Amino acid sequence: MDNALVRGPRYAVNCSILFTELPLLERPAAAKAAGFDAVELWWPFESAVPDDAQVERFERAIRDSGVHLVGLNFAAGDMPGGDRGLVSWPERSQEFRDNIAVTLEIGERLGCRAFNALYGNRVDGVDPAAQDDLAAENLALAATAAATIGGTVLVEPVSGADRYPLLTAADAVDVITRVEHESGVSNVGLLADLYHLAVNGDDVDKVIAAQADRIAHVQIADAPGRNEPGTGTLPLLRQLEDLYTGGYDGWVGLEYKASSTTDLSFDWLR
Repeated sequence: MDNALVRGPRYAVNCSILFTELPLLERPAAAKAAGFDAVELWWPFESAVPDDAQVERFERAIRDSGVHLVGLNFAAGDMPGGDRGLVSWPERSQEFRDNIAVTLEIGERLGCRAFNALYGNRVDGVDPAAQDDLAAENLALAATAAATIGGTVLVEPVSGADRYPLLTAADAVDVITRVEHESGVSNVGLLADLYHLAVNGDDVDKVIAAQADRIAHVQIADAPGRNEPGTGTLPLLRQLEDLYTGGYDGWVGLEYKASSTTDLSFDWLR
């Protein structure tokens, strides 16, 4: 939607959760036709290391649509099946590491500089502390590589996944702080999804006030339901105003499920 209509936030359509009535590679063009200039996506391939032809088709879909790619997830496993990232998953750690280069190459070519590294669920039979050690190591590797293109690695609290250990902003900031202290990187930031934070019981207003210097990307959905703003009870527009007043100048990803048709789910912007 024309960002002049909203006077502040710059909105990006999450094409992994919106326009799902269309094939994935047609969604960026649909976002552009709806009036948006930017999109973000979860990892858009089945494999952590897709072949060159798959990558080229994806990049062409972004370029031909005329939108900017402003956010991209690293490979996170089978999201519909319940996976929530590979960063702390010992059996798939090498898969994450192999994915770093291809993710950043796509980002470099398309001008994307924000990369979400979903932490991963707790694994039966594995010491949580060992998973956290592995996650810190993998995040440092990703951040070191991302720094070469001016990129930022994002750490996100998530709701609706019982075995995902990062529930609050404080949980994520603890991870970020550890990575910074242990590896010396400075390009790991908080992905503040206001829906996930609220559903998990975080005080979103306090997060916005206390973590202004940590928030590197924002996503929104209303609650209950995870639909567009105005369908639930969250004060999202006021919270976005607080974010921008507090100095945030990045994109806001529309990571919600349309309550009816996708096009109608943008009416709140008018």
